[in-house]
Amino acid sequence: MNFKLKDIGPQLMTVIAVVLIFGFFTYNAQVNMENRGIDFGYGFLSQESSFDVQFSLIEYDGSHSYFRAYLVGLLNTILVSVIGIILATILGVLVGIARLSPNYLINKFAAFYVEFFRNIPLLLQIFFWYFAALRALPLPQDADPIFGISFLTIKGLFVPAFIWQNFNIFFYSIVAAIVAIIVIRTHAKKVQETQGKQIPVLLISIGLIFILPLLSFLIGGVRLSFEVPVLKQLATTSFIYEGGVSLPPELIALALSLSLYTATFIAECVRAGIQGVGKGQKEAAASIGLTQNQVLKLVVMPQALRIIIPPTTNQYLNLTKNSSLAAAIAYPDLVLVFAGTALMQTGKAIEIVSITMFTYLSLSISISLFMNWYNNKIAIQEK
Repeated sequence: MNFKLKDIGPQLMTVIAVVLIFGFFTYNAQVNMENRGIDFGYGFLSQESSFDVQFSLIEYDGSHSYFRAYLVGLLNTILVSVIGIILATILGVLVGIARLSPNYLINKFAAFYVEFFRNIPLLLQIFFWYFAALRALPLPQDADPIFGISFLTIKGLFVPAFIWQNFNIFFYSIVAAIVAIIVIRTHAKKVQETQGKQIPVLLISIGLIFILPLLSFLIGGVRLSFEVPVLKQLATTSFIYEGGVSLPPELIALALSLSLYTATFIAECVRAGIQGVGKGQKEAAASIGLTQNQVLKLVVMPQALRIIIPPTTNQYLNLTKNSSLAAAIAYPDLVLVFAGTALMQTGKAIEIVSITMFTYLSLSISISLFMNWYNNKIAIQEK
């Protein structure tokens, strides 16, 4: 294949310019660091961190390395991002559909929610939930139980912990149910396209996701027990819950804020996607006897998703990056633990900032790749 210079010239010049600019700043930084006697390297990652973290998904204390501290911050960032994305998606879809409801109260309430939460800065919402709403909760010794097993206090949410026996068998049953559901959905889609018949995929899926795990308990030897939080007195006026799982108030405030804020933008994406489907198609679907739910599921949403997914992907990326605001309320995410405490202790600014930037870049690219794959998968194929 022959290329003309005028065709590749602009691209080639752009690449050369980027390389030269990057090389200039890299060389300048290296010279300045040498003049100041600053060593460059990532060997500090294996050194002892000498600081503790209040909340961690993995075992960690001050005797562990800086790399371990990096993993703690990364996992905490992923945790709040995943929780935020799930809650924001569910709430955003519901509010987006509600904005198109013919019911006046539902429509106006959804519109008020969108306009209210999206026009208040996210940082202020985080401050509200953390310093106002959650600080008004009772002390551990004064908290009333939720369903007799959970407690929501000023020190966080305390819920029972699952204690499993033969968890691997239960896990395999879940995997088998998911595989079976995928196979059935694929078969049902082919039957609908070729014969025009509908197989009750939802009911079958619900049955499989309950029956197979239930069989693992009945004949697979799987056992499940709960460790309920118990109030313990540490001092005359100091109480804490022991046992179970504790979610710190910083995580709750951050997850709520990110979810409520991002859901407003997802709701608008959903509303725009549904309105992008021609009214005539809805009327045609209704004329052949489809119910309102069937019209939404079989006609509207498959076409609306093509409009909804690209801007929703941007909101997922924004939510993940906005999680870095966690440092404002001392939630131990990647920025606070690694780009904050670790940086101040080691002085390795360039190394730590570069690792942090690359980490967020990798998370964003991973989300984009997954959403692009899903967008291509659900795209309507013309035959």
